[in-house]
Amino acid sequence: MAGLHAGAPTPQSITVHNKSKVLEVGFSDGASFRIPFELMRIYSPSAEVQGHGPGEEVLQTGKREVGLLELEPVGNYAVKPVFTDGHESGIFSWTLLYELGQQQEALWAEYERRLAAAGVDRDAPMAPKGGHGCSSH
Repeated sequence: MAGLHAGAPTPQSITVHNKSKVLEVGFSDGASFRIPFELMRIYSPSAEVQGHGPGEEVLQTGKREVGLLELEPVGNYAVKPVFTDGHESGIFSWTLLYELGQQQEALWAEYERRLAAAGVDRDAPMAPKGGHGCSSH
């Protein structure tokens, strides 16, 4: 996961917009991004989403209406969102938030490509998790 690099932009303001379901982040370099909660949720850096190695990513669906219950600070380098679907294990570093904001268009395109490849609709409910979610195939 991307950490805090020396000289990397840091947030100057973070605003949760629950109605429009976006996190607005203003950075020290003047950049400002409105990152949809859905994008944060589907690209969560947690093991539940990313798996434990390449090729183990779990395609997230049915997250269009996900909201934020809390946004907890993690030291001086990250935040941990608590989403309305119960997901709360992703820690979003300032660098990751910047990348999500800066690369939104490419990330949405990649998500749509993965949905199409899996033959799954963006709004399909997630399949129930079996066991502890770390099964080998």
